Amino acid sequence: MTKLEIKGDWNIIKGNLKQKWAVLTDDDLHLIEGKQDELLGRIQKRTGQSREAVEAAIKDYRAALSA
Repeated sequence: MTKLEIKGDWNIIKGNLKQKWAVLTDDDLHLIEGKQDELLGRIQKRTGQSREAVEAAIKDYRAALSA
């Protein structure tokens, strides 16, 4: 994933991320809105998931919104 273009769908994706990884807080997601590397790093730190797993989850959520 080279760039997250999720501004328009951010609230939906944010809700999906919180459902998948309950350890994420509103503050985590609010502070990093629109900042891809920080978003991935924060999710990785909180969940212990690999970068690839986090990127795949976000990509899946975006694909579901586009369908």
